[in-house]
Amino acid sequence: MKYVHGIIVHQTDGASAQSAFDSYKNNSPNGAHFLIDKDGTVYQTASIFKKTRHVGKLKARCLLQKKCTATELAEYRHFNPSGMHKREMAKSFPNRFPSNEDSIGIELIGEALPHDNSVPEDKKVYETVTASQNNSLKWLISELTLALKVPMTEIFRHPQASWKNTTEASTAQW
Repeated sequence: MKYVHGIIVHQTDGASAQSAFDSYKNNSPNGAHFLIDKDGTVYQTASIFKKTRHVGKLKARCLLQKKCTATELAEYRHFNPSGMHKREMAKSFPNRFPSNEDSIGIELIGEALPHDNSVPEDKKVYETVTASQNNSLKWLISELTLALKVPMTEIFRHPQASWKNTTEASTAQW
C-alpha cells in the first residue's frame, strides 16, 4: 500500500485465533493486518504496507455524510452492492470509505451466534468484545494512528463501510 487512509475493525466469526490462522490458508483467503485474541494478545498477520482482503464491497460514504449527488441517490435507490462498490472505488479518498487498497484491518476474535443454520446470517449477533480485547484495540489504534497519521475520524466498524452483519464489532471500543 502506498497510503494508509483508514482502519477497519472486524470480528472473525471464529472461536479462536487458531481458527483465524487456519482460514488464512484457504485458496482465496481473507485476512487483516492484525488479530486480537480474547485474552488481548495482539498478532500481526500481515505487513502494514501490504494490501489485504478484509473490507469487501464498499457502501457509499456520501449516504453516511448526506452528500450524495442526485445521480448517486437515484442509482443507490436500488439495492446493488456490486454497482455501489464499483462507483465508490472510482472515487478518490476521502470521498469514499477506506478500502482494501488503503486501510489497515484489525480482526477481533468473536463469533456470530447462534451457530444454528436456521438463523439467517444477518440475524445472528456477534459476541461481546472482551475487556482485554478492547484494551488491546485502544492501544493498537493509538499506535497506528500516531505512526501512520490516520485521523480518528477514519476508523470504522466493518458494517459501517461494507455490507456486513450490523452487530460485527458493535461492542468494540477505541
